[in-house]
Amino acid sequence: MNTWQQILLSLSALGACNGLILGLYLLLNRKGRPLWTFFMGLMLLMISIRVAKSVLFYFNPALPKPCLQTGLSACFFIGPSLYYMLLSARNAGKPVPKSWKVAWAILLGIVIVGGTAISYQAYPAIWNKVIAYMIYAQWCIYLLASVYIMRKEIAGIFAGKATVLERQMLSVLAGNIILYLFYALALFRYLPAAYISAAVSFSFILYVTIFIFFYGGNTKTNGSPSAKKKIPEGDAQALHDKLTAAMADPAIYKDPNLKLGDLARRMHITPHLLSQFLNDNLGRSFSAFVNEYRIGEACRIIAANDHLSLEAIGYEVGFNSKSTFYTAFRKVTGTTPALFRENNGEVPLSGRPGL
Repeated sequence: MNTWQQILLSLSALGACNGLILGLYLLLNRKGRPLWTFFMGLMLLMISIRVAKSVLFYFNPALPKPCLQTGLSACFFIGPSLYYMLLSARNAGKPVPKSWKVAWAILLGIVIVGGTAISYQAYPAIWNKVIAYMIYAQWCIYLLASVYIMRKEIAGIFAGKATVLERQMLSVLAGNIILYLFYALALFRYLPAAYISAAVSFSFILYVTIFIFFYGGNTKTNGSPSAKKKIPEGDAQALHDKLTAAMADPAIYKDPNLKLGDLARRMHITPHLLSQFLNDNLGRSFSAFVNEYRIGEACRIIAANDHLSLEAIGYEVGFNSKSTFYTAFRKVTGTTPALFRENNGEVPLSGRPGL
């Protein structure tokens, strides 16, 4: 083994080992972590196994066939892990659908039953000429599906409106595409060096991704505690646009049972991120923010309709009781609904906040 081969072996083996450790950490350390970190850990674990097999086979073509089968079987789970990671990141806080469990049960069944019935040891030709191509075709399908579900976020990157989490997810997607291209080139023998290049590229992709996840959202602050908590201006603008679009549907804020998680899911962000944006960037609690929309709608209804009772209007815009409606109305406008109606939809000077 020459010096160059030793360098390649070291780089690729290091990436595989680090990916294996990080993947196991994310899988085993689940407490308080969002669901997408589980799928990311699974994806890293599967890629690490695939890369480790590539490294061993490149430097030892006589690798036992069960090891070759393990590497290809792990490759079968890379695409699904990526796809469901992106889905769970977009649907933060939502319970795991039953269909996901069924899909993964089918995938596991294919690998266990199919791998036992048609083992690499007994049918190497079938694995090399058929199954391997089917596995890479499945990976490609999941990659295309991942790009499709992230199409709005991809557009947001070019428009400068992507949030930190969206950039992080897209960095993982981009790394997965690069890795797939190297392996596909090796599979079809278009580039002989692509096989080991895929293993080496994983090390680079892994470290770049880690950097983006841990440092990509950091920005300079003026040193004050409140400034450190605020979401950066570019990300805040992207969140503001998403929030405005979500609240443009009156059915959202007219729902008296609307919760922070419901609105976050509509925006495809985590409830924690939405709460942070509302509290630290807009200076409002979730209830105060929603009530402003409700009171704004109530003002429009009062100004345009003399026949509805004030209590009915309160229920119409999303309040559970007359008292909460009156309290919120006075807090937002500085006057009562009755005085607002008497003044023909105008807030009297004596009732305006700050006067």
